[in-house]
Amino acid sequence: MFKRKQTDKTQIGPCLNRAGRPGALLLAALALSSGLGLFSCQGVALRAPTLVPTRTTTAAVRQNAAQANASLYPQTTLSRDDEAFLEDLSRRSFRYFLEQADPKTGLVLDRAHTDGSTNGERIASTAATGFGLTALCIAAERGWIQPSTARERVVNTLTFLLKRVPHQHGWMPHFIDQATGERRWQSEYSSIDTALLLAGVLSARGYFQHDAEIVALASQLYQRVDFKWMLNGHAGLLSHGWSPEQGFIPTRWDTYSEHLILQMLGLGSPTHALPPSAWQSWQRTGLSYGGYTYLNAGPLFTHQFSHSWLDLRHLHDSVPPYTDFFANSVKATRAHKAFNLSLAPEFPGYSDTIWGITASDSAKGYVAWGGPPRSPEIDGTVVPCAAGGSLMFSPEITIPALRAMAARYGAKIYGRYSFSDAFNPNTGWVNPDVIGIDLGVTLLSAENLRTGHVWKWFMRNPEMAKAYKAAGLSR
Repeated sequence: MFKRKQTDKTQIGPCLNRAGRPGALLLAALALSSGLGLFSCQGVALRAPTLVPTRTTTAAVRQNAAQANASLYPQTTLSRDDEAFLEDLSRRSFRYFLEQADPKTGLVLDRAHTDGSTNGERIASTAATGFGLTALCIAAERGWIQPSTARERVVNTLTFLLKRVPHQHGWMPHFIDQATGERRWQSEYSSIDTALLLAGVLSARGYFQHDAEIVALASQLYQRVDFKWMLNGHAGLLSHGWSPEQGFIPTRWDTYSEHLILQMLGLGSPTHALPPSAWQSWQRTGLSYGGYTYLNAGPLFTHQFSHSWLDLRHLHDSVPPYTDFFANSVKATRAHKAFNLSLAPEFPGYSDTIWGITASDSAKGYVAWGGPPRSPEIDGTVVPCAAGGSLMFSPEITIPALRAMAARYGAKIYGRYSFSDAFNPNTGWVNPDVIGIDLGVTLLSAENLRTGHVWKWFMRNPEMAKAYKAAGLSR
């Protein structure tokens, strides 16, 4: 079993430089065009100039952006066959969080084999546990399990997290022993993994909003997290984490990435809130590809994780270029498909319906790959959660892709827990494992596409209204 440590996918984006992968972090230009604050670049661009917009400029930018983004929002009406496929995909994905979570501790394994077995090393992931808490709410709502079963598991999980899992100022280790909660592999007390865990905690609080015990437990977990401590002296940029062996990780969340959920949780904190200026501290970095210009920081999951919980539809950023983050992820998904098709002459396995590369396992181990721009490690592997995690953004291209993969390769790649984490149609290699966070982002994205329930449950939490206001997001 390949051990993902501090260079694992939840640490990518700014951490890619720390892992020594040159060029994986784009610092792209936001060059203002025609005074409208729009940016353009061709693969590489320069750091944005400082802009102090007038009210007229800001209003014009947002109006133009809203009009341009309107056509990007999903208009797809799901067919009966699409619904049946998504139901099957979702139920299989949920099975992982039912079977690979300890019913007493609630902690979810980082990974398992596709047949449900493991190598005996019961290492849980805090991020996977966050997805698992949300998965229980989806399953209860859909009748896959009894609400009482979901409630019992949620209570067990929240109680164990509070009483048994070690923490530093509320921040929890990336990897922990599933049975004892003890830190494993000297993993960092991770800011992003704790954020993804808290997202699941607050989803459960939103779903069980009338359950006093769950509300109290969830609130305690959220309120004890000291966001200001994770700044490590900086005015607004959070560190990637801390460890007793090395102290704070020097890499910070300083550019667009999967950290939006972390930022919002910090802005909304009722006890240790970040200052509103923290939202403006990180760089908005851009990329143009295939006719799409969008904020970008690496693999496609950076566009997916935060949106699994945050409802950012039709909201514009308060900082140039006044991004609609939902539309931004739609553009990133479409550009990513175009990028895959450009690789088809080299890797014939890529096609209009067989595509998708995001951080995953490969025949050579775990790789933080994706594109555009191209990661040098790309070898023709397909990662189904690239399309799966973007179901909520672009169903018109992601549903056909997932259905085609399942139809063409069948049980070789689609089994007990839905898709294997990765496969290579050019060589025949199939990953023997599934990874919890990849199944989780697929499950949550599918539910948001079908019902928007995860967004609804998470956004019920009053702290998110406070966070959105602090960030200055507007419709």
